[in-house]
Amino acid sequence: MKNVMIVNGPNLNLLGERDVLVYGEMTLLELNSFLIKKFSNLEIRTFQSNHEGQLIDWIQENRNWADGLVINPAGYTHTSIALRDTVEAIRIPSVEVHLSNIKNREPFRMNSFFSDVCVASFMGKKELSYVDGINFLLELESK
Repeated sequence: MKNVMIVNGPNLNLLGERDVLVYGEMTLLELNSFLIKKFSNLEIRTFQSNHEGQLIDWIQENRNWADGLVINPAGYTHTSIALRDTVEAIRIPSVEVHLSNIKNREPFRMNSFFSDVCVASFMGKKELSYVDGINFLLELESK
């Protein structure tokens, strides 16, 4: 595995200022920089949008480049069949991540449309959920 795309959904551009007890103090720019530095052996492309169609287009445009996908669908986790279908359609190993533990939140957040099309899910560890997701993809490739 050498090329990983990291996709972040709606409102993740507000990291560092939005409910820091739930999502942490790290901004999205800091999160991306942290991951790129930590996994300097990988080529990482990051993308964030508050718009479902832009997320879908970006994933489709980068599908032939990427060996793996780490996706935090954010609010689309519980609402977007279209984005879920994109993850399924690209046919590369995909990991779902969440900064918070969606299983310990409001009832409407407990269901994920992505869990059946991703090879794993990591949540509740803030930025370390992303680290676990990337490490899982690396381990998956080595098997």
